[in-house]
Amino acid sequence: MSMFCYQCQEAARGTGCTVRGVCGKTDDVANLQDLLIYVLKGISIVNLQAKKEGQENLIAEKFIVDGLFSTITNVNFDRAYFIERIKEGLSIRNTVKLGIRERKYPLSSHDAANWCANNCEELDQKAIQVGFLSIADEDIRSLKALVTYGLKGMAAYYEHALNLGFEDKSVMDFIQLALVKTLEELSADELVALVMETGKHGVKAMALLDKANTQTYGHPEISKVSIGVRKNPAILMSGHDLKDFENLLEQTKGTGVDVYTHGEMLPAHYYPAFKKYPHFAGNYGSSWWHQTKDFETFNGPIILNTNCLVPPKESYKDRLFTTGVVGFPDVKYISNEDKQNTDFSEVIEMAKKCPPPAEIENGEITGGFAHNTVLSLADKIIDAVKSGAIKKFFVMAGCDGRMRSREYYTEFAKRLPEDTVILTAGCAKYRYNKLDLGDINGIPRVLDAGQCNDSYSLAVIAMKLQEAFGLDDINQLPIAYNIAWYEQKAVIVLLALLSLGVKNIHLGPTLPAFLSPNVAKVLVEKFNIGGIKSVDEDLEMFLR
Repeated sequence: MSMFCYQCQEAARGTGCTVRGVCGKTDDVANLQDLLIYVLKGISIVNLQAKKEGQENLIAEKFIVDGLFSTITNVNFDRAYFIERIKEGLSIRNTVKLGIRERKYPLSSHDAANWCANNCEELDQKAIQVGFLSIADEDIRSLKALVTYGLKGMAAYYEHALNLGFEDKSVMDFIQLALVKTLEELSADELVALVMETGKHGVKAMALLDKANTQTYGHPEISKVSIGVRKNPAILMSGHDLKDFENLLEQTKGTGVDVYTHGEMLPAHYYPAFKKYPHFAGNYGSSWWHQTKDFETFNGPIILNTNCLVPPKESYKDRLFTTGVVGFPDVKYISNEDKQNTDFSEVIEMAKKCPPPAEIENGEITGGFAHNTVLSLADKIIDAVKSGAIKKFFVMAGCDGRMRSREYYTEFAKRLPEDTVILTAGCAKYRYNKLDLGDINGIPRVLDAGQCNDSYSLAVIAMKLQEAFGLDDINQLPIAYNIAWYEQKAVIVLLALLSLGVKNIHLGPTLPAFLSPNVAKVLVEKFNIGGIKSVDEDLEMFLR
């Protein structure tokens, strides 16, 4: 076993990748990612003490957030990147330690706060020692993994908010505290409590990002998005970061270059602030795992600004750019440390020399049903429920993925009765957002709230409907949860929903490999979490 990673839904054999990641990351990169997480725990130990002494270190905090984000599935595959980040992290940790007056801080003697390495060979040796298999007890390992993966997802949301100038110190403090607690000898009950606290702070992080996005770019509006192409040369941006997208739109004004979204960038079309750009052309292609096909036919340069990178094909590798925490060996990287002024000039100049995108489909798709829009339709929706026109809502949010078993979600959406409505966010929507499922009294049967980052909208909608119907329990609503997951942002969404008291969530296409049988049993007993079966069986179960 040269590595061990079981953080995503594609974990090999449903247990974990041990030779090479199904995502494409190599064993040495997987191990170095584990080591970076260990470094972040060491930084958190010393930084929390420094903060108690009034020495807030914003560089350390930003490094922790970026570091967690960089280890999410399909973000960064570059060994050199992680070596440099680990070295930088050790330097930051030691700098913070030098400023601490009181040396008796918690876990001060822990290896994470003190170890060092002199060369890459020593880093590789250390990396093998600090992964999850270093935790002997299967249930403790499972609970600590659940916390850690939740923190990775939370950090992704928090970083997007930071990029727009919004922060919540309680979220940042919790991220560090929880990282430290994963080093402690805690009981299973204490770790279950920490899991729930992670979900609670996940809600806060998602609420912060919602505030950042809507105050900066306006509330998403019902929008029709073109999925065809124009005749101009163009740039394609994939990922989640709206600040990067704004920078690109500003810099391409008047250049004759159009801009398209891909994957999780689709919801950028819903924000009022972006509609003023006439060269904002449409959405190209489908969800993240289709990029090896979509990027080939796009013809122009492509920018990946967050996770969802698939190891690129040689046919378009020279047109691919990464930024932020995204990286791949021998792919051009655009520095965006100054988030306000990321320079995309090289990309724009390349685009001018490329042919326009090849058309792969045409027509329009409709979205923009975040909480503000849906709540403006509340009276209409409530009337439809009371009259029986809408019998049930199905939350089918989450992630798309490569496994053939995910065809279940397309078939499930097709087979839902015409008196049901799908609430969605994330790239799972690509399984059914082009099916033309119609509407109910003018209310579309697929209500797309936006990115996985916008999953908070679905929680707000549920809570507001609970209030409107005068229900004591959110689980009394006519809402069923059939959620697809893939990576760690989906984990924090799940924990956030659990912290809000939502029960009866069905998760697929498989349950997480990092849930031990006993931990899975706790989730089933406390929250009635379940997996999926066949479309026929699940429809009967949900609709009874």
